[in-house]
Amino acid sequence: MAASPASCLAFLKQIGRLKHLKRTGWVLRKVDEPETVSGHMYRMAIMSFLFDDDDGVDRDRVMKMCLVHDMAESIVGDLTPHCGVSDEDKHQREVAAIESFRSLVGQKAGTEMYDLFMEYEEQKTKEAKVVKDLDKFDMILQAFEYETDQERPGTLEEFFKSTEGKFTHPKIIKLIEQLYKERGEKLKSY
Repeated sequence: MAASPASCLAFLKQIGRLKHLKRTGWVLRKVDEPETVSGHMYRMAIMSFLFDDDDGVDRDRVMKMCLVHDMAESIVGDLTPHCGVSDEDKHQREVAAIESFRSLVGQKAGTEMYDLFMEYEEQKTKEAKVVKDLDKFDMILQAFEYETDQERPGTLEEFFKSTEGKFTHPKIIKLIEQLYKERGEKLKSY
């Protein structure tokens, strides 16, 4: 059954909250003008264009998963380990949020969003692993941008340390190497 215009609009307004929801990690580190969850998801989706047939992943699926992976935060917020919520509780809240979208957008779209979210959470496919890599890569790229743009050299080192050795896709590993090279050069210049 197709979703009504009213329920689709309710969904879009709910998702629109992500445009204003600041990412918790940056707020806690008191960076100026912290990025929003939607800004993070958008750049991740754009990153999917960097993949082609030779990379062994379904680029369109990666892009969709990038757009879905944090959608639940429009309801539950951007929960981090510093929020005092267990991983299990966070997962349950996010699943309930994603399931609630199904009633707003209809069975077909709602099921696709739910399936993409669960695929990401379960981390069993190449695409899900790439999206996880992109999630972490965007975080450290953003950290580097804050360190550079706000003249806070090395102050966000914990974000880099938290991702060391956790990347799996060769293309992303090459991007990481370039980022570390540029960051190293920048840190030496201070």
